[in-house]
Order: sequence, then structure tokens, then C-alpha cells
Amino acid sequence: MVTTRAGGHSTGPFARFNLSTGVGDDPVAVAANRRRLATALGLRGVVFLNQVHGTKVAVVDAVPGPGEPDRPGTDAAVTTLPGVALAVLTADCVPVLLADPQAGVVGVAHAGRVGAAAGVLSATLAAMEGLGARAGDCEALLGPAVCGACYEVPAEMRDAVEAALPGSATRTRRGTPGLDLRAGLRAQLAALGVAKVGVDPRCTVEDPDLYSYRRDRRTGRLAAVTWLDPSR
Repeated sequence: MVTTRAGGHSTGPFARFNLSTGVGDDPVAVAANRRRLATALGLRGVVFLNQVHGTKVAVVDAVPGPGEPDRPGTDAAVTTLPGVALAVLTADCVPVLLADPQAGVVGVAHAGRVGAAAGVLSATLAAMEGLGARAGDCEALLGPAVCGACYEVPAEMRDAVEAALPGSATRTRRGTPGLDLRAGLRAQLAALGVAKVGVDPRCTVEDPDLYSYRRDRRTGRLAAVTWLDPSR
């Protein structure tokens, strides 16, 4: 699932359902928003990450306690624990949800330009395989993100990302160099053996119900969340 700005307690540029503790929002409001998410999911806990645009993957092997700090320096997480949700926070970067229903393994990844090019998805799949998953049995969802028509970058940056993540180079609707990270990530997942890949077509810049750093600069973060059914 992916949250939007709807609901919640945040105000001002973070209105209303900001779930990030690192953007300058009122900590009391963020804590209330996180409690609301956990209550709505009805699960044993939600694991959040302190994302740094890297490739570190956390293996979650215990139920998080109330108010547990975000996992430091981490951009992906995997688990086999039923009823424990994994969340990534974004406001233009690509949130990626992964699952191997056969093996009972789920994962999430925060794939911004830097992390995507560095191989955060490869690292996440490798961690899932370490828990018994098989790439061929995995399913993936690429969540809302800035689209290629809106993501303008210098030509040198576009070419560097394309070299590391083939399929991501594009042109914006203005005809300038751009990046479509979801296209590149979809191609990468296929090359890694993941056959079932879905794409949420929403663009964070174009959709006012979603947070976008490129559009607003000072803003909140939405959450993409996955979990194993506790009834398994």
C-alpha cells in the first residue's frame, strides 16, 4: 500500500499525513501520524528507515517496539516475520515493494537516482534470496514517483545514470534531458529474473495529493508499506 497526504495531524507545508521525522515537521504530529498508520494496518509493528540514498539492507528479525528509532543509514529492508510492516518514505524517489509469496519473504527499497544507480534493488533481492526467496517467484510494485516528463537533469547526469541503470534516460516534455527511474528499474528487475512487475503510474510532481520535493521543496513524505499476512 502507498499513503497519500489525506488524513493525519501535520500542518503547513507538511499537511496532512507526513510520516517522516527528518523534514522539520512537529515530532508530535509525526508520531501521531505513525500511530494512526500502525492502527489502520492492525499489524504488530511498522519498521521505518533512516534513508541515505545508499544500498544497505536491514534484515528485520524481531517485532519493533513502540517508538523504535528508524533504522540508521538504511535504504531497504526484508523480513519473513508475518504481521510486521516494512516502510520506505519518498517524495519523488521510487518506492519499491517486493514479495515472494511462495517463500514468505517481503522487502522494500528506497530507489532514488543515486541508490537506484548504485544497485539498491540488486542488494534487496540478494537479501531476500538469503532468506529463501527466488527472483523468479518474486513480484514487485514500483510506486508513485517523479515521471520522466517532469524529471529534468543535466545531460551528463542522465548519461551517467543510463550507464548504470539502462532504460532510464529520456527527454522531458520540454525536450530537455530527463530520467525515468521507474523505466530503468523495471528493466533491471526483468534482468534480475523478476517477471511480475507492476507500476503505479502516478507522478508525485503532478499529483497534489502526493508529496513532492521537486515541486514544493519543503514538504512531507509518503510511505510505501508491505507486510506478510499474519494469518499465513
